[in-house]
Amino acid sequence: MTIQASHTSHSDIINRLKRADGHLRSIIEMLETGKPCAEIATQIKAVESAITVAKRALIHDHIDHCLGHGGGDDLAEMRALAKLL
Repeated sequence: MTIQASHTSHSDIINRLKRADGHLRSIIEMLETGKPCAEIATQIKAVESAITVAKRALIHDHIDHCLGHGGGDDLAEMRALAKLL
C-alpha cells in the first residue's frame, strides 16, 4: 500500500466526516427512542449529503493535486474517479 502525504483539504474532510459520524450516532439514538420516521429520514438525508460533499471534495482534491504528477495511467484513474462522483 502506498502512503501519501495528507493534503490541506484532508483536515476539512475529516471534520465533515466526524460531524456526519455524530449525526449518524444521533440517528441511531432517535431510532432507539422511537422518534418519528419522518424526522429520522430527514436526518439520514442530511448525513448522506454530508458524506457526498466530503467524497466530492476528496476526489476533486485528488484530481487537482495527484493526477498528472506521478506518471502511470491518469486517464484510467480519472475514469475510475468519475464513476464515484
